[in-house]
Amino acid sequence: MLDKLKRTDWSIVILMVLFMIISTLVVHSATANDPLFQGTDVKNVINYCIGFVVLFCVMLFDYRLLVKTAWYTYGIGVLLLVAVYFFGVEKNSAKSWFELPFGGFNFQPAELMKLLAIIAVAAFLAKRDGEPLRFWREIVPIGLIVMVPTALIVIQPDLGNAIIFIVVLIVMYWIGNIKYTHFLIGAGLIAGFIALFFYLFQLYYDPVVQYLKDNDMGQWVHRINRIHTFVDPDSASADAKYQVHNSMRAIGSGGLTGESYLQGDSIQKGFIPLPYSDSIFVVIGEEFGFVGSSVLLLLYFLLIYRMIYISIQSQNRAGSYIIIGIVSMYVFQVFENIGMMIGIMPLTGITLPFISYGGSSILINMMAVGIVVSVHAHPEPKSLY
Repeated sequence: MLDKLKRTDWSIVILMVLFMIISTLVVHSATANDPLFQGTDVKNVINYCIGFVVLFCVMLFDYRLLVKTAWYTYGIGVLLLVAVYFFGVEKNSAKSWFELPFGGFNFQPAELMKLLAIIAVAAFLAKRDGEPLRFWREIVPIGLIVMVPTALIVIQPDLGNAIIFIVVLIVMYWIGNIKYTHFLIGAGLIAGFIALFFYLFQLYYDPVVQYLKDNDMGQWVHRINRIHTFVDPDSASADAKYQVHNSMRAIGSGGLTGESYLQGDSIQKGFIPLPYSDSIFVVIGEEFGFVGSSVLLLLYFLLIYRMIYISIQSQNRAGSYIIIGIVSMYVFQVFENIGMMIGIMPLTGITLPFISYGGSSILINMMAVGIVVSVHAHPEPKSLY
């Protein structure tokens, strides 16, 4: 155990402490004037304290055992996604959470499934040992590994987390040495699908929305209106553009150094929906300005840099693949969350890693970081099978 502690990447642990401090301060500011969310900042600290316990436990655990049992844990994750459809509770028009019988905490299995899917794909890729991926033996099975939970998450519906699975799949294909011909064919199909989707979306937007309204499917209407705001902002209704418009205005009002802590006008007056969760970057942009936002992005850069460095140093391919999957997940989440707040990406339910309030998100993110540190603490090569 002492040897593992000596090999711990303490720079990552320090970054986690900094993220905890920033998250708690910003969550406090986002909920300061809302009596319904009093004490959320305290819960955030509790979540992080539990998260640090998880981080150190996972760090001391040999991650290679996770690779060996990847199919069992993957199966458990899929079963949880099925179970949440029948026994879960609905929040924000999505049936994605289990309500735990203690402390008022909820658990979102989709957050755990992202990590379990990455481990399963990494275990599959490691068997190939860097050789080019074969279509039927690797590319198709890996696609099924990712698409099964993706489909279950879309049904909830949770389109934000579903998109993350697709991004991770593409990156894992690339790092796993997919053939250029297969990659180009896949990229062409994806580009064609996106173009067809946008064409059909604009062509059939009105009748589809009317059909959903007639069949009492308001949650899908809400999500389609979010896409419409991104695809055709000029024709989108004022209600649909409300969050994006107010978020951009709030971030712009922050200027260089911000309006100062607890003084963000849009935040304190409640003009921004979910400022403690999905929209938490708006709080940082308005109250700490360009400087504060840049500091946050710098911390993300340092975290990603350390993760990639550990991946390069790892002598086991599975460890490297797991880290790359985790890195791709974080990079996309940061880009999408910030991008949707400044109008360059469509609105989704993707939170800002380590900053947004959320018990499941923080615990699973700390578990993911613990696996990365475990890869660093177990550098010696060892058979995984």
